[in-house]
Amino acid sequence: MSSRQIVRVFDAKAPNKVTGEVQLPEVFLAPVRSDLVNFVFANLNKNRRQAYGVYQRAGMEYNAESWGPGRAVARVPRVSGSGTHRSGQGAFANSCRGGRMYNPTTVWRRLHRKVNLTQRRHAVASAIAASAVPSLVLARGHRVNQVPEIPLVVDSLQVSKTKELLKILYSLGCEEELRTIVETKKIRPGVGKQRNRKYRVKKGPLIIYDNGSVNVKKAARNIPGVEVCHVERLNLLQLCPGGHLGRFVIWTKDAFEKLNSIFGNRTNPGVEKKGYILERPMLTNANIARIINSDDIQSVVKKMEKNKLLHEKQKKNPLTNKTKMDYLNPYKKELRAAYKKKQEDDKNKHDAIVKARLERKKAHRKGARKFIIQYHKELEGANEKTQKEYREYIKSTKIGKAAFAEEDEN
Repeated sequence: MSSRQIVRVFDAKAPNKVTGEVQLPEVFLAPVRSDLVNFVFANLNKNRRQAYGVYQRAGMEYNAESWGPGRAVARVPRVSGSGTHRSGQGAFANSCRGGRMYNPTTVWRRLHRKVNLTQRRHAVASAIAASAVPSLVLARGHRVNQVPEIPLVVDSLQVSKTKELLKILYSLGCEEELRTIVETKKIRPGVGKQRNRKYRVKKGPLIIYDNGSVNVKKAARNIPGVEVCHVERLNLLQLCPGGHLGRFVIWTKDAFEKLNSIFGNRTNPGVEKKGYILERPMLTNANIARIINSDDIQSVVKKMEKNKLLHEKQKKNPLTNKTKMDYLNPYKKELRAAYKKKQEDDKNKHDAIVKARLERKKAHRKGARKFIIQYHKELEGANEKTQKEYREYIKSTKIGKAAFAEEDEN
């Protein structure tokens, strides 16, 4: 949405010369609705599609019937007959060789879309308003650094030769734009190169003319990227290629002045578009930064405090910081002390049990040691007769015989 009210008109033969000024049409003050433009473009762009479909009986022109269950083969229909390789082969199904495709394409599909008339008009108005915003034009990729003004208005383009129009465009600062477009000309990938659209070229300036400059249509048809459009037949597909706002537009003076009679204003409908009133923006000034920094707003808002830390103290995590947790939950400290005391009591109790167990084990070892000493004393005091009888008893056993025999050998 442009904020200027007066637009200069440049001489086509001497671009540095300003021939006059024109009032900015109110359509340039329309709100820039990218959401609406994308929706309308996506639907209108579908209307250029041509119906296509496969042959209706393709893959179905066979005498085929399923063999049914019990033959250890799929139940897909099979070609009848014998004596040829085709007989017995599957037919009809999309998984079969020579069968129909899945979901065959038909020509009676819903290819085109109908868009509300008011929506189309609002979208065109938004596209025209966006073409007057230099930032949007630059963002779209146009090289307009040398262009004297946007929107660019010339007095007339009554030329019929391509070289004459090229000379005018170069003098208006469009040389970089046109040379860049020529460099982007590339061969289209895919089958499209075989269907009369071999090359793909980026969009350049759009020349909008009125009845006084009809010959420019013939002069511009051989310049890559340059398109022309009559002011009474403004097309969203040309104003926003790809649904992207900000097309670089060159207006003739008579076409520029005719916009008021076509679109009208926010109170009175236009003559060409019956009953249409321009959309009213939700904000009269979309520059939010300018609104915030205005004197009216800054006089009532609180002044910004400089050199003040947003967080004077480091934010502590109460789950890991005990002091912060005690501040938030004072009872947590008592719980922690009770838990610590319970742990100490459990530890003391466990230590007492372990100590008692060790003492019992120590006493048991002491008693066992006394028993062994007493046993050896009694064994030494036994008479020889008892030892001899015990030895003879051992010899009488099977293991004892082997042990004493080995001892005698040694």
